[in-house]
Amino acid sequence: MNLPVLFLILAGAFVAWTFWRARPEILPEALHAALKAGTAVLVDVREPAEWTAGTAKQAALLPLSDLRGPRSQWRTFLEKNRDKELLLYCQSGARSAVASALLRREGFTARNAGSLASLDRAGWPVCRPRT
Repeated sequence: MNLPVLFLILAGAFVAWTFWRARPEILPEALHAALKAGTAVLVDVREPAEWTAGTAKQAALLPLSDLRGPRSQWRTFLEKNRDKELLLYCQSGARSAVASALLRREGFTARNAGSLASLDRAGWPVCRPRT
């Protein structure tokens, strides 16, 4: 097998793995029920500049960059919500997958809720704009 063909196969596998990893880990009905029951909190892990396009109603706005960095915004939130399930979303579901995996490694109950668009399609209220 020549090198370009192998590269294309590996690139295709990486793209497929990325999409598989970004899939939501919770159905919209379960998300609604958990938030309504008060056993979970919704978190937007996009960056602040992205929030101006809109956010899901009731979502805490906590960027992934802060979770991976100094945690100046995340620290208090995590202490306050340690006993709750953290339902994370972003633009595509990829960053929320990264954030939920990181938080699970630290002992939190965290799930990828997918993308803002998927929440919107499922009927979750979206506020536009919000900063």
